[in-house]
Amino acid sequence: MRDTFLSSVLIGFVGGIFFRSFFNLGQTFYLFLILISWAIFMFFLLGNPKEKEKIIFASLFFLSAGIGVWRFDLTDFKKTEPFLDNFLNQSVSIDAIVIDEPDVRENNTQLKLKILKLNGEEIETKSNILAIVDQYPQYNYGDLIQVSGVLNKPKNFSADGERQFDYVSYLAKDNINYQIFYPKTKFVSSNNGNFIKEKLFQVKSIFIEQSRKMFPEPHSSLLGGLIIGAKESLGKDLQDDFRKVGLIHIVVLSGYNITIIADFIMGLFSFLPWVFSVFVGAISIIFFAIMTGASATIVRASVMALLVLLARATGRVNEITRTLFLAGFLMVLHNPTILVFDASFQLSFMATFGLIFLSPKIENYFNLVPEKFKIRESLVSVVSTQIFVLPLLLYMMGDFSVVSVPVNLLVLTFIPFTMLFGFLSIVVGLFSVVFATPFSYIAYGLLSYELKVVEFFSSLSFASIHIPTFSAWLMIVAYLFVFLFFSKIKTPEGV
Repeated sequence: MRDTFLSSVLIGFVGGIFFRSFFNLGQTFYLFLILISWAIFMFFLLGNPKEKEKIIFASLFFLSAGIGVWRFDLTDFKKTEPFLDNFLNQSVSIDAIVIDEPDVRENNTQLKLKILKLNGEEIETKSNILAIVDQYPQYNYGDLIQVSGVLNKPKNFSADGERQFDYVSYLAKDNINYQIFYPKTKFVSSNNGNFIKEKLFQVKSIFIEQSRKMFPEPHSSLLGGLIIGAKESLGKDLQDDFRKVGLIHIVVLSGYNITIIADFIMGLFSFLPWVFSVFVGAISIIFFAIMTGASATIVRASVMALLVLLARATGRVNEITRTLFLAGFLMVLHNPTILVFDASFQLSFMATFGLIFLSPKIENYFNLVPEKFKIRESLVSVVSTQIFVLPLLLYMMGDFSVVSVPVNLLVLTFIPFTMLFGFLSIVVGLFSVVFATPFSYIAYGLLSYELKVVEFFSSLSFASIHIPTFSAWLMIVAYLFVFLFFSKIKTPEGV
């Protein structure tokens, strides 16, 4: 009964946020839902006691839905500033602080800015601005800069001529409601951000620079993406190849990458009691989250990785599944906009759920696959995650990778070794290039192998199938089918 009531609260709260993400029925709509909850509860007091559980469930559902709508209303989602709107499509001069790590792309750099002054006048605003600037001069987190250009609002666009990307909502989840393209920029001062974040980003920057010295492109960018989630661009063509073969998740640091790191480190200490090895794995996850800047995306991915690690170590799938949903609930409570408008959160959550929920159910069907080098475990993990992220990927991009499973199996087996020797070559290389050479040769060979696998399979004419139309309703139906189908498969005893 307790689980039923908790489920009603969770489903109601998330459902309220989900509904409010698409429909705004006024600032008092949440009061209407709470009133319905109260009316249902009063019916319980006067009604048939035999139906009390259902009535309490319904009452809690509408109460939680109302609270979910109210929580979303408290955000500044898409709430633009009338004062700033007066300057739209006009040339402005803005003094602003870089409040996040610069996002370096193939042809430009994107800076997330907090406005301090507009045309020399100090202002207070909750809205941030995205400045698309040239790659040089380079700016860092915490820099105070002056930008001069035309102020605009973001617009949605079509990425492939068929699907419209809700770019406005994507930026609005981070309170970015304005843009300025290729403004004139002037450096004013540095060290205006959080001291700890500045130092973390400096460590990350040193790591990236050393990677560039040790490895050529695209090997350097791939290694940076694998280990520290560096946003260095692989180039549009190579990124498209990674997407085509279903391997784009390794290019940027995700919960899956972090789990690989922890699993590998745990394996090194497997000769010790499992409690100690799990502790070391968890510490490694926290370390990498800190080293990569501890952004909101990385923190969410780290939480997911910790849950996967705990599920594998304890084998208590049911308890860990509840913990996963609790973690997701707390993340959505902190920032309701990520539920619908943050693809990173959605993919991380579904991939983690697939690993925890599905892996134990299907592992027995892969008994013919050898366990050596963790081939069976890798295959089960790949199949589980692919099944649970596929409907979401089809909805977002409409691309179905036919070769995803074999490519992931061929590549992911070597990713832990790539990350280990790449990390060692960079760290040791900071002190001695000579001593780092053996590690760098091994890492270079592994990176070359992985890039060759991607190049070969992406060149196949049947590597990827494009599905032009895959609506949200189809995605929901697909997930219902997947969940109901695999729920019928019993998890082996002891799991």
